[in-house]
Amino acid sequence: MAKRFHLGWFTNFATDEWNGPFSNGGDPWNGKFYVEMAQALERACFDYIMFEDKLAISEIYGGSSEAVLKHGLGMVPKGDPAPLAAMIAGATSKIGIVATLSTLGYPPYLLARLCSTIDSLAEGRFGWNIVTSAENAAAQNFGLDELPPRELRYDMAHEYLDLVIKLFTSWEPDAVKRDRENGIYADFRKVHTVNHEGRFFKSRGPLNCVRSPQGVPALIQAGASPKGRAFAAQYADAVVAVNQGTKAMKEFRDDIRARAAAAGRDPDDVKILYLIAPTLAETVEEAQAKYARMASAPSFIEMNLCLISSITDIDFKAFDLDKPLPGKLTTNGEQGSLDSFQQWGSGKTLRQLVTEASGGLVSSVELIGTPETVADRMGEVMEEVGGDGFLITTPHLGVNRRIIHEVTDGLVPALQRRGLVRTEYGEKTLRGNLKAF
Repeated sequence: MAKRFHLGWFTNFATDEWNGPFSNGGDPWNGKFYVEMAQALERACFDYIMFEDKLAISEIYGGSSEAVLKHGLGMVPKGDPAPLAAMIAGATSKIGIVATLSTLGYPPYLLARLCSTIDSLAEGRFGWNIVTSAENAAAQNFGLDELPPRELRYDMAHEYLDLVIKLFTSWEPDAVKRDRENGIYADFRKVHTVNHEGRFFKSRGPLNCVRSPQGVPALIQAGASPKGRAFAAQYADAVVAVNQGTKAMKEFRDDIRARAAAAGRDPDDVKILYLIAPTLAETVEEAQAKYARMASAPSFIEMNLCLISSITDIDFKAFDLDKPLPGKLTTNGEQGSLDSFQQWGSGKTLRQLVTEASGGLVSSVELIGTPETVADRMGEVMEEVGGDGFLITTPHLGVNRRIIHEVTDGLVPALQRRGLVRTEYGEKTLRGNLKAF
């Protein structure tokens, strides 16, 4: 039997594909659209639905917020994913729910308490996507003039994680007694202060909420730089990866696994899920035509340039679309995302790079075809790479019910018929399902 792999969906609490022919036709801000989406993904046995987030309205592209607000798709507007995660938890019973929360925006104690609470509400199905934020505009919303340098942000994040893990585990697993005979709800000897005082953070602890079902909610991370990879290898249960082509995908996975082993972890406990944006139709020719229509739409280029500009803090409007980028670009923002996008040394024009882009990033492999042909290709890719799964997204991160059902009712059954993905959940927690195979 073929080796199974994991499936997640990468989206955000934002507008739906509001200007397309298959918009949901309503207002997404009450969260009901995403509840229904999560329920559909749960029927398809996805490991998790993951909500990306940003903390500012970008003015990088063209030096103004005009383009991002005009398109209303992807980066802005968007709602806070934490309350949405709690809402979805109450309407589902098996799928994991992952929310992006920035170490820039939350004091460690507040984040630990929030995540622990949602994990309890979700009965062990919550995950935290760890980001440090990568935009100066976000830093300016929190009283800073600019972001700290990327390398320093990772130093801060390491200490941040050490502290929140202490807080998550400040209640021992058996601290709650509910001993009616002796009138003891919790044993004070099993609830511990952490008394953390480090280079960047200080907190007494313990949390004043009970230990959640997972203890430490599942941890998701997307760093691609050397420090980002080391961070993921040390902490992450799952890693969001964007590596173009199977060779780069395998090299990334092998590197993360080697780093995990060096950090004393079982490499099999770190799952690498590669970002993909499949285009599906009833025939291969129809799928190719569908992709061509999308890529040739007048707004496609600008929307993707807005997204990658927002992510990297680089104004891509300043470059000629029909020439290669003027040199290898660097940023204090998301350097790994930038490297994936710019494909340094490929000789491609900016227009070619944007045409290949998905969600402001580069899809790891091209997947255009019928559910059957795409399922075959996904299986081949996993065989070449070694594992561990895919994180499905859409161009610009916009989503509609048609796209969801093309995947849940077309692609996933084709994968299930090949024995490539699960047909039922075997564990109760998100971390348990990630570790199941």
